[in-house]
Amino acid sequence: MSESFEFSRNNELLALYAKNASILVFKMFGVTALTARARFATRKFPSIEDAKALNGSLGTDDKIERRRRAHLNDLENIPSFLCISFLYLLTEPEPEVAKTLFWTYTGARVIHTLVYAIKPVPQPARALSFGVGLGITCYMAGKVLIHFCSPK
Repeated sequence: MSESFEFSRNNELLALYAKNASILVFKMFGVTALTARARFATRKFPSIEDAKALNGSLGTDDKIERRRRAHLNDLENIPSFLCISFLYLLTEPEPEVAKTLFWTYTGARVIHTLVYAIKPVPQPARALSFGVGLGITCYMAGKVLIHFCSPK
């Protein structure tokens, strides 16, 4: 890493990372809230103590499950992106490439939630949005490996 590359409040790429990471974290919290809202609307809860305390029943339905699975998918994908995208910044990428990758990933994850958990759309919408995010994460992981593992 060159000495001219510093992490500071003025660093454009670090600010880009912070914006996208924050959006993705808030998106995950939003899916949690959507799942809870669906549970309260249907009065269906995952545990007997919740069902009893909240005058509901034990169970689930398609709307709850879609939102729960979307959240699970976020938990399986977004932390990996957050880790590898931070390491990607250390490779000193071209700013425009990094911007495109970060905003495209964030957009793909938002679209994934929209087409799967909020307003279900037939495939391949979900698969495409998932694939775009996965492809970006793999690309950045490859760049990190090449940068740090190549003989210098």
